Amino acid sequence: MSTNLPLSGARLWDSLMEFARIGATPKGGCNRQTLTDLDGEARALLQRQAEAAGATLTLDRVGNMVLTRPGRDPTRKPVAIGSHLDTQPTGGKFDGVLGVLAGLEILRALHEAGVETEAPVVLVNWTNEEGARFSPPMMGSGAAMGIFPEAEVLAKTDAAGAVFGAELARIGWAGEADPAALGDLGAYFELHIEQGPVLEREAMQVGIVTHALAQHWFDVTVTGEEAHGGSAMAGRRDALMAAAEVATMIERAALAAGARATVGRMTLHPDSRNVVPGRVWFSLDTRHDHQDQLAALAATLRGEAAGIGARRGVSVVLEDFWISPATPFDAALVGRLREAARARGYAHRDMPTAIGHDAVYVARRLPAAMLFVPCHGGLSHNEAESITPGWAEAGLMVLADAVLATARVAGE
Repeated sequence: MSTNLPLSGARLWDSLMEFARIGATPKGGCNRQTLTDLDGEARALLQRQAEAAGATLTLDRVGNMVLTRPGRDPTRKPVAIGSHLDTQPTGGKFDGVLGVLAGLEILRALHEAGVETEAPVVLVNWTNEEGARFSPPMMGSGAAMGIFPEAEVLAKTDAAGAVFGAELARIGWAGEADPAALGDLGAYFELHIEQGPVLEREAMQVGIVTHALAQHWFDVTVTGEEAHGGSAMAGRRDALMAAAEVATMIERAALAAGARATVGRMTLHPDSRNVVPGRVWFSLDTRHDHQDQLAALAATLRGEAAGIGARRGVSVVLEDFWISPATPFDAALVGRLREAARARGYAHRDMPTAIGHDAVYVARRLPAAMLFVPCHGGLSHNEAESITPGWAEAGLMVLADAVLATARVAGE
């Protein structure tokens, strides 16, 4: 099933380096946060290059870019390729953008060869996958798949108070199309770096993603009482010391449950050097292969946190922030990726994703599949994030074969 399109790994790599210059950081990474001027610059470059390859841009009301190459049969639902161009503040060159530019390379190769597919082929750049500036993440795909109300997305604010919809309009990327139109795709494929060490450690060139882990995020607030730093420690209602015990308990409980747990942010009040903190807030991210076991972990955490609070004279509240169920990818599309890797002779393995991606939201509604390539040391969301040109090319080839097998070349 290997395609004979004139796909170029070298051209893909050159494109990756070209986009990496937009928002380049001194340490070799990329800071191109969503709805900034740099995001707008990268979007404009993608538009120019995709249009030069025969695609037409449709822009929806939350800023999702939909670049369509028509097929022979306009009644067939499009086969889409997608990912994102936005980055973390200290992001790398490959997270997200690899999937977009691999899709661009497929459009270029189709255009160069003059190949017509039966179904239209679509490239999607989803808005705000990272969630670094506007939270939660994956807003563009979430709005398109009916997970987030469009009005709620447009009203979100960043830490400085800037409004999502206003910033989208300011940089010139507020469209008129209905995001829900993307819910009518025939199939969706996404290529991404693994953001983990497994593929590199096992000398695999490709990972076939079978499902996404369940996720449950919390806001945790510990409320005690402020006191002078010179006061006796006995009897203090110290919110920070209680929060530290809760965090340690979370680690222990997650390890025992075979789950993953991360405390990523923490704030103290009143945040003074010689005052016992009276209130602490922190974020908690938990993940597990099985939805029921993740729910059991949540119950355990709430119960043990309440016990710590009672013993220390503080309150500990775990408030739900975001829940994403365990999500399988489409078996037929996963099979096409697997067969493409086998036919190309690439070392590959099946694996889950513990990380949220736009493909996970799409898979809740449509046939979708994901493909991973390794990254050095599993390092991602870091300026030192790196991959090899060979890994990028392997992902491109497997992606292209599966996409063409789904869209079908006209006349074959």
